Amino acid sequence: MKILVADDHELFLQGLELFLKNKYPKADIIPAHNYTEIFNIMEQQTEFDLILTDLAMPGDVWNNAIKKMHEKLPETPIIILSAVFDKEIVQKTIELGVSGYLSKTSSHDEIIEALDLVLSGGAWLPQEFLQTQQLDSKSEADKLLKEMMTENLSSSKKAPHLTPRQKDVLEGVSAGKSNKIIAYELGMTEGTVKLHMTAILKILGVYNRTAAVMEATKLGLIKGSL
Repeated sequence: MKILVADDHELFLQGLELFLKNKYPKADIIPAHNYTEIFNIMEQQTEFDLILTDLAMPGDVWNNAIKKMHEKLPETPIIILSAVFDKEIVQKTIELGVSGYLSKTSSHDEIIEALDLVLSGGAWLPQEFLQTQQLDSKSEADKLLKEMMTENLSSSKKAPHLTPRQKDVLEGVSAGKSNKIIAYELGMTEGTVKLHMTAILKILGVYNRTAAVMEATKLGLIKGSL
C-alpha cells in the first residue's frame, strides 16, 4: 500500500505519518508539505492507494488543487483532513471527487473508520454536515445525504433494501465499471456515486465493493456479474 499524506504543519504531518504507519505497518508513506510538493511527487509517482491531505496549504488554492489531483489520479481516493468546516466547502470537495472529509479534531476511531470506509469504495462525511442539509433540497446529492440518515441505515431488524438508484450503481460496479463511468452513464457526479456506495455498504453490512455485489446478488437485489 502506498499513501500520499500532506500537511503544511510539520508536527501534524509527522503525527499523521506515525498514525498511518501504526495502522498500515507495511505501507509506503510519502509525505508532502504543500500542494507544490504534491504535484512534484505525482510527476514521479502515479500510483497511490490513498491521498490524505490538508485543505488550505501553500502552492495552490484548494479547489483548483483538488481538481488537478483528481484529474491526474482519478481512481485514487482522496480524504481531506482539515481544521476548516463549512458545509458549502464540504459539498464542493465532494463534487470535485473527494471521497472523505474529516476534521482535525476527529477521534482516533473516527479516522480509522473513515479510512476503512473510503478504501472500501465508500465516502465519509462529517455528521455535522449531514445534519445541516436542508430538508427541501432538490439535488440528488442532498437527497442521498438525507437518505443516509433514515431508517434503512439505522435499522438492523429490517431486510436489506436498495433504492433503484443504488441498484443501478451496484450493477455498474458488478460490471467492473469505474466510478467515473458509472457517474457518466447515470448522469450524476462521482461524488454522488461514492455516497451511494457508502449507503450500500452500510445497508448490506459489508466492507468493500466486491462483497457488496456478492451479498446483493445472493439476496436477489441485483443480477450481478462478478
